[in-house]
Amino acid sequence: MQNMTYLKEKPIAVLGAGAVGKAIAGDCALGGAKVRICDLPPFAEKTLFGIKETGIKFFGDQLNLYGFERSGQAIMELVTTDVAEAVKGAGLVVVTTPAVGHKPFFEKLIPALEDGMVIHIFPDNYGSLILRKMMREAGCTKKVIIGGWSSSTYGSRVEIKGSVILPKIRVYYRAITLRGAALPACDTEAFLESAKYMPSMDAVTKGQGAVAGDTCMDTGFSNVNPVLHCPGTILGVGVMENWGVIYGENKYDYGIYSHAYCPSISEVQYSFYREECALAEAMGVGIQPFEKKQFFSRENILGPEYMGENYIIPFDQQDYIQWGTGPFTMENRYITEDIPVGCHIYHELGKKFGVPTPVVDSMINLASAMLQRDFYQLGYTLDYLGIGHMDKEAMNAYLREGIYQEE
Repeated sequence: MQNMTYLKEKPIAVLGAGAVGKAIAGDCALGGAKVRICDLPPFAEKTLFGIKETGIKFFGDQLNLYGFERSGQAIMELVTTDVAEAVKGAGLVVVTTPAVGHKPFFEKLIPALEDGMVIHIFPDNYGSLILRKMMREAGCTKKVIIGGWSSSTYGSRVEIKGSVILPKIRVYYRAITLRGAALPACDTEAFLESAKYMPSMDAVTKGQGAVAGDTCMDTGFSNVNPVLHCPGTILGVGVMENWGVIYGENKYDYGIYSHAYCPSISEVQYSFYREECALAEAMGVGIQPFEKKQFFSRENILGPEYMGENYIIPFDQQDYIQWGTGPFTMENRYITEDIPVGCHIYHELGKKFGVPTPVVDSMINLASAMLQRDFYQLGYTLDYLGIGHMDKEAMNAYLREGIYQEE
């Protein structure tokens, strides 16, 4: 195993200061690391507000099977809008932006990369493929490890009062296991080892441990967001848009897990997952295994991330931690990210490998109709990821060994 102990004394750079970024930065600082946090204009004025002066208040229930938690005021070593400044001399570089933020950050990160850096993308969402492609196009040959995770380490929400994003982060659950992989996969062992030097992964490391994904496409398929968010939001839209209007409830107490999920939506989610499994099999890559019964629960397949595989809450019971987690509108990343990124990549892979994806496609069709935009035109393509021209053998050679076949 590659020796990753050199990371212990190096700072951690967190790129992105939204819910995932604030949570990881705060947790790492409370865990004893020197942390730099960076966001880009024009968002930085709001997302970095108050952090330099007071740090990040990290709090919340932090529900997890083993009861691991941290709370407190986390002080950053550096708060900046300059990516090069943030990553200079860092060992771990943690990318926490939604998918739309990957390219702007990567453009500034690539010239600042240093040999020995390990880049962690939460969640990967094909970011590792995009970063490697952009490095090739830029002629960057720095010896870095790049990988990503199937999910965030937390369920977390920023505190917003009025239109002000406060330097506070509420964490309502912590993952005790996550699936991760590097690109190429021959770096995965070192990638997972490096996570032990990231305090935000302590609940995983001291819980059930990280699981090696087969390739970075495995972590893409194992990202639970599209299969959970898209059917839940689209098929539950009537409940969402009426909550606080005719139901007499507070609009901002709504959550799809608490108020939309039901057996019929679970059937759709399971069918969606079976299409993912068929795609993974056709490509010759892995995917996180789930049993059908795990979909028929308030927490659905999210529950095993933080409470283990036997965590099933029946539909006639509630789970208070998901109250108020939204979404509150269709103009939300549950749709505007998970449809054009997650669902559309599945659609593209289905066309390439001859796998029908009728349930996935129905999500794209309905979202396009509801938001009056063409997500087939707006969605990620395999060419955008740099793999559209590859057959199965060439794709696996690249994913596993880093052998890139030019078009």
